Amino acid sequence: MNIKAALAMTMVFVGCCSNVVFLEMVVKEDPGAGNLATFLQFLFIATVGFCTVGKFGTAKRNIPFKQYLILVGFFWTSSVANNYAFDFNISMPLHMIFRAGSLMANMAMGVWILKKQYPFLKYLAIFMISGGIAVCTIQSSGDVKAPRETHEDAAEEERLKFIDWLWWCLGIAILTFALFVSARMGIFQESLYSKYGKHPWEALYYTHLMPLVFWLPTASNLISHIRLATETPSIEFLGLVLPRQVLWLILYVSTQGLCISAVYVLTTESASLTVTLTVTLRKFVSLLFSIVYFRNPFTLGHWIGTLLVFIGTLIFTELLQKFVALFVPKRDEKKIK
Repeated sequence: MNIKAALAMTMVFVGCCSNVVFLEMVVKEDPGAGNLATFLQFLFIATVGFCTVGKFGTAKRNIPFKQYLILVGFFWTSSVANNYAFDFNISMPLHMIFRAGSLMANMAMGVWILKKQYPFLKYLAIFMISGGIAVCTIQSSGDVKAPRETHEDAAEEERLKFIDWLWWCLGIAILTFALFVSARMGIFQESLYSKYGKHPWEALYYTHLMPLVFWLPTASNLISHIRLATETPSIEFLGLVLPRQVLWLILYVSTQGLCISAVYVLTTESASLTVTLTVTLRKFVSLLFSIVYFRNPFTLGHWIGTLLVFIGTLIFTELLQKFVALFVPKRDEKKIK
């Protein structure tokens, strides 16, 4: 592994793990701020891309504009739905476990749309991932509670708990929807790259630039959450005094840019196996940090579900098989005469 790849791998852990931390700080401060966080992320990456990839509007596209419109529809819908789910009593650990189920959605889409067939171990892996997500979801369903400032009587409390549970179910539905939209986007993106060649930086730029107009109908929502962000208590950071939520949003957007850039560099410098292993381990580290640092509720059932998801992921990507092969000697087929 060269120095550039090693540095990129380090930045994946630093950028992506810290990005999850700052996102959790944002949604803990304001559960409805997911839409604002997504908008700022798109705005930041689009601005940087306009100066670098787009060369201030003078660069020629390699993929037709019409194809980007379809890709942007998938990408924007998936991104907004994932972050908007936080407004429906979805905890960060459950959110991360659901996102780890992308392999399951990709495989389902591959079988349904591309008519692909997979070996037995792939189906076993998907079964484990699906089971793990189901276990974690069932375990989390008993812990649903929206933040409140007043105490109600028993009957009213039960009614509010039921309402919270209905909102949580809607959040689960949104996460599931986002998972399959993202998988469908991956298939469409694969077909684009096979036809027009791989242009990941260009795709990253246009998929963040073009959806900015989609936020115009949600301007009032964005403004209200910006107002809430500016009204949070001020804290000092690197000699600057900023409202706490504003600081979390800045750090979230910055680390998101670092995370995406690091993953891209790693894909150009390392084998896909190394990239998959790095991303999988990063997700697991982020999950552990969220549980320990933010003291999110995590029962034995959650741990079992999480292990099923990550072991299934390792089997699907063939990382576990390759790891076992390192320690199990190959069978000597030569006969001793």
